[in-house]
Amino acid sequence: MRPKVIIASIVVVLFIIFGSYSFLQSNVEYTDVAGAMQKHKKVQLKGSWDKTKESYFNPATSQFTFYLIDDAGRGCKVVLDGAAPNNFELATSVVAKGRYVEEGYFHATEVLTKCPSKYEAQPGEVMKQS
Repeated sequence: MRPKVIIASIVVVLFIIFGSYSFLQSNVEYTDVAGAMQKHKKVQLKGSWDKTKESYFNPATSQFTFYLIDDAGRGCKVVLDGAAPNNFELATSVVAKGRYVEEGYFHATEVLTKCPSKYEAQPGEVMKQS
């Protein structure tokens, strides 16, 4: 075979391997607190911020700590690498990406927030039709 064909084949195989690896890394399932505790692998933990418990930023470790409650009412401590996300105080729901570690908390590498939309109608509000 010619060297150009061999090099092209190697490049194509490397792109396929890289694409598959990237897909598997981005394909992270949603779970609740109990599921995260059992799996000990990277998951997306959906819930809401527990405002009754302390949340704080530790400048020495550059980590933000807060407590999350899932839809089943089970809570856990979440430690995020970095500062709190923008509009964290306004969030109606929170998604933390990471894994539950043996030390007894969810170690998040990313936290996404869902804030209330200013375009949604408030309860009891009637929309006028044109």
